[in-house]
Amino acid sequence: MTTKVFGHKSPDTNSTGSAIVWAWYLKEVKGIDAVPALLGEPNTEALFVLKHWGLEKPAIIAGVEPGEKVVIVDTNNPAELPEGINKADITQIIDHHKLVGGLETKGPIDITIRPLACTATIMYDLMGADTVALPKAIKGAMLSCILSDTLEFRSPTTTEHDKAVAEQLAADLGIVIGDLATAMFEAKSDVSSFSDAALLRMDSKEYNVDGTELRVSVLETTAPKVLLDRKDSLMAAMPAVAQEDGADQVLLFVIDILNEEATLLVPNDLVKRIAEASFGCTVSGDTVVLPGIMSRKKQIIPALKV
Repeated sequence: MTTKVFGHKSPDTNSTGSAIVWAWYLKEVKGIDAVPALLGEPNTEALFVLKHWGLEKPAIIAGVEPGEKVVIVDTNNPAELPEGINKADITQIIDHHKLVGGLETKGPIDITIRPLACTATIMYDLMGADTVALPKAIKGAMLSCILSDTLEFRSPTTTEHDKAVAEQLAADLGIVIGDLATAMFEAKSDVSSFSDAALLRMDSKEYNVDGTELRVSVLETTAPKVLLDRKDSLMAAMPAVAQEDGADQVLLFVIDILNEEATLLVPNDLVKRIAEASFGCTVSGDTVVLPGIMSRKKQIIPALKV
């Protein structure tokens, strides 16, 4: 039986690339029939990475069948996975997020969750000596995943080990990290073809905070003005997105990669209360700038209070 390898819904570069990397490893090194899959259309940066390294976009799947073998990467949160995931045969989880709970398996499985900035870094470690056999495209995907998740080492989630692995991969590939990162971030910043609802869901995750269901969205960009010029329409789209997705509120953080700060859109009193309680700021308009805030995982989610 073929094993499907996939990450979370709203696939970003790490979720997309890690699925490709690990499916390749299982098939070509471990002799396990495996294919990568996606739980939605990848974002613009992920699409750039696929094209840049000559990788085929994995098939987008809507769900999994009972008993189907799967490997989960870059998440362990059932809310970010297909319905029926607990009826599948989960054989492995590789992740770098906090343990959420709620997944059920048919028996003991191989789980690796490490406090690193990127799932691809963990995969590099798990491969050990087998990394010498990695083709250029797979090394490129791994490097791209690390640069994306660390925002070229700017994110506070970055560890020295993530950086060391990225530098080794770049050396093997003979490329300049800054050049690749700049091209990736430019691709990520090009959101002109996306609707407001699509942007709100593009890089978003669901969290329950003090009984309030929040869809926490981040848009990382080197051109924040392009997004902030759309703030009125983005805020107008939030109620419908929240209702359709079963959330009480959408929180949208526009992450300015170069200036290392976030701007939170504040459409109503609930978000104003959340912002002031969570980040110790004073909100006087429909946006608030949060200096130094770069990471949803490490800085935003742990701080959220309602």
